[in-house]
Amino acid sequence: MGIVFNSCQNDDLDIKQNFPFDVKMMPIPSKIKEGETVEIRMSLKTSANFSETKYSIRYFQYEGSGKLQHHYDVPYLPNDEYLLPHKQFRLYYTSESQESHQFSIWIKDSFGNEKQLDFEFGNAS
Repeated sequence: MGIVFNSCQNDDLDIKQNFPFDVKMMPIPSKIKEGETVEIRMSLKTSANFSETKYSIRYFQYEGSGKLQHHYDVPYLPNDEYLLPHKQFRLYYTSESQESHQFSIWIKDSFGNEKQLDFEFGNAS
């Protein structure tokens, strides 16, 4: 009996909650005009799901001038972190200049796993 009870102690349970993720993205144009908006469709893929995992996003613009936002939300501020409500989402980047654009997006989960995506749009004018 002691063997059965000892093998069922909670100390021996290893519950995995940390599942690294990948970011899948639909193709996007390579050029953009001033005032034009590009839709960026993304989905986060994990090997398993833990319902308590939260995802956040931040971005930084290196070149050009534009705004990035989720649906009709207020545009993101560079390097501020924003909670992602779903694992499938659409971002919208709007060009505000005639030059080329370069920016990076970082997506992080609540366990510290992070992915960086780099974007570059040439001038379409």
